[in-house]
Amino acid sequence: MRVRDLMLGALVTVIWGSNFSVIEAGLRDLDPFLLTALRFLMTALPLAFFIRRPVDVPLSAVAIYGVLFGVGLWFVVNLAMSQGMSPGLSSLVLQFSAFFTLLLSAAVLGERIRAPQVAGMVLAGGGLLLVVGYTKGAAATRGVLLVLLAAVSWSVCNLIVKRHKPADMLAFIVWSSAFSAPALLLLTWLVRGSAPFVVLSHGITFPAVGSILFQAYVTTIFGYFIWNTLMKTYPAATVAPLSLLVPVSGIATSWLVFDEHFASGVWLGIAVMLAGVVVFVLSPRWTRAPVIANPVGER
Repeated sequence: MRVRDLMLGALVTVIWGSNFSVIEAGLRDLDPFLLTALRFLMTALPLAFFIRRPVDVPLSAVAIYGVLFGVGLWFVVNLAMSQGMSPGLSSLVLQFSAFFTLLLSAAVLGERIRAPQVAGMVLAGGGLLLVVGYTKGAAATRGVLLVLLAAVSWSVCNLIVKRHKPADMLAFIVWSSAFSAPALLLLTWLVRGSAPFVVLSHGITFPAVGSILFQAYVTTIFGYFIWNTLMKTYPAATVAPLSLLVPVSGIATSWLVFDEHFASGVWLGIAVMLAGVVVFVLSPRWTRAPVIANPVGER
């Protein structure tokens, strides 16, 4: 991966890590169902009126990505957080998507997973399990399972991007969100009834507005534009592990904003995870065969 792309990927992980604290701020004033719906409504509108639908990707793939991304990923994460999952822990558990993406890409697309990448995956996974083990009392098992389900949805979304490789990634994100928003609004009404919409009609706080705008334009449009571009350009085994940096940003932001504290074992787990990420990122260089020039005159 080029250094510029690696730095952009790292920047996105910082944004995504802080996004969990932004979600927490929004959940203090809005229903989790409605917060997710408004995020994707703002992502789709008004840009859908100015950006043409991507014609190189089947409409069915755009729709499936939109529903999985909006409902399967972020609705589920918001639901888990509304039930007690902390921002830091949510950002950690969601990163199992990196492993699911690697395995799905190998099974469906035939991408090869090399031994150093397996070692990095095991190392980072061990660190992630260590962190979850030391913080297991901070959230119910149901919340952890919900975020793991969201991680599976994210990995399928990554696979859709890799298979279809949208030429206009911005158009793909905007138009897939146009399928996310109606599904989420309908889900909100079916599960919660009219209550969330009645509360919204009485006004919305500035923190909630800021949360929605950050999630829509910074996290979704900018962040996933960069991420999906990297995902369609490089092998999943190169890109997906970068998401393991998200918990570092997520925990740091949660600590700064909400004073979330963790045991010393959590920090050990983070260090192990970072070691795994280093192995992932450097593994292509380790597996690259050296080029030996023939001596002059050798046939």
